[in-house]
Order: sequence, then C-alpha cells, then structure tokens
Amino acid sequence: MLPDLFSDLPPPDGDLATAPLTAIDEGAVLIRGGIARHAEHLLSDIRALTAQAPLRRLYTPGGGLMSASLSCCGTVGWVSDQRGYRYQRTDPLSGRPWPALPASWSQLAAQAAGRAGYAGFVPNSTLINRYGRRAEMGLHQDRNEGDFAAPIVSFSLGLSCLFLWGGPTRSQRPRRIPLTHGDVVVWGGPSRLFFHGIAPLPDGTHPLTGPCRYNLTFRHVRP
Repeated sequence: MLPDLFSDLPPPDGDLATAPLTAIDEGAVLIRGGIARHAEHLLSDIRALTAQAPLRRLYTPGGGLMSASLSCCGTVGWVSDQRGYRYQRTDPLSGRPWPALPASWSQLAAQAAGRAGYAGFVPNSTLINRYGRRAEMGLHQDRNEGDFAAPIVSFSLGLSCLFLWGGPTRSQRPRRIPLTHGDVVVWGGPSRLFFHGIAPLPDGTHPLTGPCRYNLTFRHVRP
C-alpha cells in the first residue's frame, strides 16, 4: 500500500484561502481540501450541466475507447475522435454550443490559481471527467489549449485516486500522489507541459458521489 505523501498536513478546512498548500514541483501545487465546502454545490451543477451535455466515453485517434467518461462546459469543449484531439465550440452529440461555464466555478478556479501564484486566470473551458471502477487516464500532456501561459486548475470530488505526476518527457517515471475529496491541483509555468495521469480507480463508495470520482479541469483556450 502506498503511503499518503501528505499525511503530515493538518486536516483541510475546505476554504481555498486557508487550506494547506504543498509544492508538488516547480510551478505546481496541491491545495488540500480547498474546495471541500463547495462540493455539494459543484456536484449539483455537474448534474445540471451533464443533463444538457451528457457524459460520454470518447475514442482516441488510434481507435481506443477511453475508460473515463467526459463532458464539457464553456465557450469551447475538448473532443477526441479519429480526426484527433481538439477543442470546438459545439457538442458533437447535439451540434449545439456547450453549456455555459458557471460563474461560481470560474471564481473558484481563479481563486485557486491565485493562491498558487497565477493571478488573473480566466478559464473559458472546463472538462468534466467521471471515473468509475478501474477507470484511468494514461500519461499525457495538455497541449491543445494553445495558451501555455495560463495554468491548469484541477478539482477532485468523490473517491480518492492516485495522481500520476511525471516530468517534461514521457520516459520520466511518475510520482504517485494521493488526491482526496475536495483537493485542488494547480500547475503552470515550468511544469505546464509536464506529463500526468490517473491510476486505475480502486473500488469504493463515497457518500456524495457513490462509486466514482469526478474531476473538473479548468483551462484557458486560445480561440
């Protein structure tokens, strides 16, 4: 069993302004429990948004089916198919624009980015990922945004997972960082293009999300 790398931190209080902050790498931080007090509101919003743009499993350009399911909100959303990875303004399932990014989400993401040292972050796209039993995300870089000056802000809700944090090349062995309900990870600057992923989600049940984990990742995508 892997040790909790952050077991020596005080319990989180769910407040972004005061939650414990730990450096993961140069330009990357964990804010432990930073959005815990907002979890029920965020999950309620997720249900409303995914009623408009349902969660779906996407195919990679090589034909593989992703194990996590995804939806988006904002002016653009991320999609993947045989044409490649990209952002587009419409949901390919409906042909309609993606649901609007809630103002409260933008404010929380901007506050988290500011706490990590990235003032002025204005997200215009959020990916909503749902991880069920054994779902995972392989090591990858976030390269489709076209704006590497802006950080990535990631919220974790529900079951705990192991966040795989690599380096600038895929060959670098990733660290395995436990993430729990309410945790926030922010990375940018020197680590903006570092490889990262999620290890297969173990069995479990969370009182708010049941047998799954939700992940919200906020980005600024250049038009």
